[in-house]
Amino acid sequence: MRVLVTGSAGMLGAALRESCPSGVQLLDADLPQTDVSDPDSVERAFAAARPEAVIHAAAYTNVDGAQTAEGRELAWQINATGPGYLSKLAAEHGFTLVHVSSEYVFDGTKAPHTEDEAYTPLGVYAQAKAAGDIAVSVAPKHYILRTSWLIGDGPNFVRTMMGLAAKNISPSVVSDQIGRLTFTSTLVGAIDHLLRNKAGFGTYNLSNEGQPASWAEITRAVFKEVGRDDLNVTDTTTAEYFANKPESAPRPLKSELDLAKIKATGLKLRDWRDDLHDYIKAEQAKPKEQA
Repeated sequence: MRVLVTGSAGMLGAALRESCPSGVQLLDADLPQTDVSDPDSVERAFAAARPEAVIHAAAYTNVDGAQTAEGRELAWQINATGPGYLSKLAAEHGFTLVHVSSEYVFDGTKAPHTEDEAYTPLGVYAQAKAAGDIAVSVAPKHYILRTSWLIGDGPNFVRTMMGLAAKNISPSVVSDQIGRLTFTSTLVGAIDHLLRNKAGFGTYNLSNEGQPASWAEITRAVFKEVGRDDLNVTDTTTAEYFANKPESAPRPLKSELDLAKIKATGLKLRDWRDDLHDYIKAEQAKPKEQA
């Protein structure tokens, strides 16, 4: 299977290259050659690749940056307009479009979130992601994978907390946002599973399994894994943490995703704590210049 990956230089692209399933030929598409917000650029990438599937991994992910004038434009171009171009191509040429979404499309007042919950995005980033989902949903053959709290090979919360532990810092961490981590290995496995098994098209929630936890609880789990549970983690609320940051985007407090639909396809999911253990061990094994 020929699979074109937009945003191939990002966190998900790296995970796809590392765990590329047998029988799959990954074709890269990323800046500066491919700009998903430019229809001509998207057309050229498709014409060169002629893929059977496109994994749309390109995204503007600066949640707070999207609140600025420049960020607002970029967020809408990349997270909404780009998926619209790909959806149009998918309808015209018949390829399967895999789109990575976020629990930010909800306001976080309900838990767990099901696939058919109405969109209630709070900030600009969230609104653009919701618009992208709607654009992709009209493609005849599409998978929208709605994820939460992605962790992989790139800047992320776990790496940040490991860095604080290495510096002997006892942080204050938000304790009223509740959800589950999604490791890129889990996301890659789900994409492969849906494509390989020709699962029914549509939207699927995806995260690791396990008891939902707050960012503060995840921090304590990270500190324990690195042998620094002597450090104190002080709980704080989202309102308190962002009180002096008026430019910040609003965050959903409840991020837990209902996983029943994707599990019904036969996909086995690991507990986030097990993947966290393996992830940290792999990070610790890297040469310092790579970690």
